[in-house]
Amino acid sequence: MLFALSVNWWALALRGAAAVIFGLLALFLPGVTLTVLILVFGAYALVDGVLAIVAGVRGIGPKWLLIVEGVIGVLFGILTFLWPVITAFVLLYFIAFWAILTGALEIIAAIWLRREIEGEWALIAGGVLSVIFGLILVLSPGLGLLSLVWLIGVYALVFGVVLIVLAFRVRGRGRRVSSRVI
Repeated sequence: MLFALSVNWWALALRGAAAVIFGLLALFLPGVTLTVLILVFGAYALVDGVLAIVAGVRGIGPKWLLIVEGVIGVLFGILTFLWPVITAFVLLYFIAFWAILTGALEIIAAIWLRREIEGEWALIAGGVLSVIFGLILVLSPGLGLLSLVWLIGVYALVFGVVLIVLAFRVRGRGRRVSSRVI
């Protein structure tokens, strides 16, 4: 399993890069309209979901967890495209529940990976950040659109960096394992 993780480390890195790009867009374009924010979030959730499905199908980690996480991301991405005039209130709950669900699945995946690699803390940290972010949105819906955009941007940026760190740790760990095998 570690070898499969290390060979396909790029899928984690791409997910992280997509999160970083989304986060930077949200931080540097805070005046973005709600429709554009919905489309950017929808694109991010869709790309993240597809990459999670690819990772699951290719055998990275617990397959079914990644596939479920990917399907959830794809569904939430599609829902945002089907209802582009959605209110900020509904968008807030879409994002909150998506973050809570994917965060919980990432924590479960990290616990499974604990037996295979060191440094699963990065995935646990990403999952915990996702759950906390979702809970903050659910418990404080009156943050305002600008605050929401900045909160989303910071969350996506931190989460993306955590995924990129995990990708390179897994890649490095896999190289050490493969050099011992050869």
